[in-house]
Amino acid sequence: MTYCCGILVRDGLVMIADTRTNAGLDNISVFRKLHTFELPGERVMAISSSGNLSLSQSVQSILQEGFENPETGARETLLNAPTMFQAAQRIGRAIRAVHVTDEAALQAADVKFDISFLFGGQIKGERPRLFMVYSAGNFIECTIDTPYLQIGEHKYGKPVLDRAITHDTDLYDALKIGLISVDSTMRSNLSVGMPLDLLVLRSDTYAAELIYRIEPGEPYFQDMRQRWSAALRAAHLDIQRPPYKNPV
Repeated sequence: MTYCCGILVRDGLVMIADTRTNAGLDNISVFRKLHTFELPGERVMAISSSGNLSLSQSVQSILQEGFENPETGARETLLNAPTMFQAAQRIGRAIRAVHVTDEAALQAADVKFDISFLFGGQIKGERPRLFMVYSAGNFIECTIDTPYLQIGEHKYGKPVLDRAITHDTDLYDALKIGLISVDSTMRSNLSVGMPLDLLVLRSDTYAAELIYRIEPGEPYFQDMRQRWSAALRAAHLDIQRPPYKNPV
């Protein structure tokens, strides 16, 4: 299991992913799930994955090697996609290519074709965009009304985002709220864990403003966890007890 979220606000994009993978309680490993593709001054794109690790790595490899255009012979990759929409289409195409190659073997082994991606970034001449790509290769796009997307174990972190994130949220407030969302998930599901990888992209800069890994015990994250827990306790104590009574 994993948890990845992307938040798209007026000032830019935040993407966060955990790194825990497990094939059973006694087989837990750390793998990077957030990958960045960057041509500074021209484009920055990031992709995070959830689901079967071998399938997501196969898709990543196809995207790096590219598809051969039958008319021109050129290799089509994320770094030369003319728009973010067409880049998202190439991710879908890579997923379907892996499905064709691996589906029969997966069915024989009774393994589900389980994979999804968050894909966000900005290409010069476009606004920042954020997509969620499903296992069938189709995708949806983030909107002003719903300025975040999640994949993986999303239910525990969703209430935090629902209550706190709007399109006008400050970029680094969005990062803070995203980290609280991840922490809420980790507290409720042991299959999501640190280190955490994150990307901050400010609109119209075409270069990542922050690429960072939060390791276990990192001071800011530990302080944030403690402050958030204390704030929740204080909030519920500040609300009066329910006045309900049985009818006389």
